[in-house]
Amino acid sequence: MSKPVSSLAIGAFLVGGVSLLVLALLVFGGGQFFKPKIYWVVYFESSLNGLNLGAPVKVQGVQVGVVKEIELRLDPDHHQLMKPVVLEIEPWRLASPDGMPYNISHLNGQERSLEFKKLMDAGLRARLEVQSILTGLLYVDLDFHRDQPARLTGLSYKDMPEVPSIPPTVDEVVATLVDVVRKIKQMPLESMVEDVTATLRDVRHLVGSDEARQSQVALAKSLVSAQSLLGRLEKQLPAMVDLVAQAAGSFDKTSLAFGGTVKDIHLQLGPILKETELALKRANRALEASEAAASNLAEATSSDSTLQESLVEISRAVQSVRQLTDYLERHPESLIFGKPQ
Repeated sequence: MSKPVSSLAIGAFLVGGVSLLVLALLVFGGGQFFKPKIYWVVYFESSLNGLNLGAPVKVQGVQVGVVKEIELRLDPDHHQLMKPVVLEIEPWRLASPDGMPYNISHLNGQERSLEFKKLMDAGLRARLEVQSILTGLLYVDLDFHRDQPARLTGLSYKDMPEVPSIPPTVDEVVATLVDVVRKIKQMPLESMVEDVTATLRDVRHLVGSDEARQSQVALAKSLVSAQSLLGRLEKQLPAMVDLVAQAAGSFDKTSLAFGGTVKDIHLQLGPILKETELALKRANRALEASEAAASNLAEATSSDSTLQESLVEISRAVQSVRQLTDYLERHPESLIFGKPQ
């Protein structure tokens, strides 16, 4: 027969196991299980999808606690859905300006309320932030936002002080995108393209009319005549300058009394004639440009012109923008998280 197991041995084994467990908690837990903690409650209006128990509570990126509780409360009388989130704050992770740990657990109820009110007056607010866009997990960010008003629900949850919440950054970005998409959608893009198309149609009709063709023919003849006249003047101008110079020289020889005056006239007349020659050349180039412009106008307004093709592409682009704005108005979050597969 086997010997009966001693109850003393069993008890000693259990006591030893519990002692080892407590010792392990003290060593690996750093004694945090026995340190006092602070509990605050926050009511978020946005969805809590992605916020899990144990999610980090951070102050400017430094973790100071975790999410301890998440509860859902229905209020059908007021058509409300309340979502209290309990934050477990580790005060030894915070310090006052003199370096002392921020620990208010030893204060009485009134003193603790005064300390909490100081934080609220300084602008302490809670908001949900995204840990990773890939996972969609959220964390609670505590920071000072004095420009944001303190909106409190006034509800009581286990006698915990309530930290005001502000909209998440993602919600603000989505709201901005929705506003931008709405403004783009309100722009009369289609009517603008229709107006441009109608204007082009009127111009093409005007250019293609009999009156316009007759005017173009008359204008072309006038340009050719003017260009021919300018060409003859340009060719004859050097000879005219030489004749004037010869006449001035002859007159200078026969009339000594007026010699100085004639030389002055010759010196002044030369630059004037030179400027006239340059002006004729510029006028000639201007007429050539006018003739080319008249020809280009007819080409630009034809049915197979580049301008017509550009208007067709603009119409297609407007249709694409319209489809994009319709989709973004229904799914603005797709600009941040991407289009669902």
